Amino acid sequence: MALERTFVLLKPDAVARRLAGEILGRFEAKSLKIVALKMLQVTAELSKQHYAEHVHKGFYPLLEEFITSGPVVAIVLEGPGAIGVVRTMLGPTNGRDAAPGTIRGDFGLSRQMNLVHGSDSPEAAAREIPIYFKPEELLTYSASLDPWTCAGDEK
Repeated sequence: MALERTFVLLKPDAVARRLAGEILGRFEAKSLKIVALKMLQVTAELSKQHYAEHVHKGFYPLLEEFITSGPVVAIVLEGPGAIGVVRTMLGPTNGRDAAPGTIRGDFGLSRQMNLVHGSDSPEAAAREIPIYFKPEELLTYSASLDPWTCAGDEK
């Protein structure tokens, strides 16, 4: 399994509900490494960059209103198969359809207010990470627990 980096955005509802620490803790407990982290307010311009494929769709104004409504936490996580691991941890987009044990299954009831965004492919991660982070903000480091997270041939 290849070592990957993925982008995660804790949306305004996650921050407002004070779930940021709980959600971030789940990623850490899974042994995903935090390589970048910041809290910010998404602007209309930043929203248009992030959701470029949706800007001309009828639902976009509500999406922009939501994502700009409060602070968010932007994160880059790293680990073997990180993109798929995070997507599985999130559960389906609509919290009503998400299984217990997933982030959306445990904390969400909505399609739009679904707490968190996660890159859905390596291409999406490669596009999204630079929207929120400069190259020098992405850290590379070794942690003392790294040898205990998975076997060497799995990295």
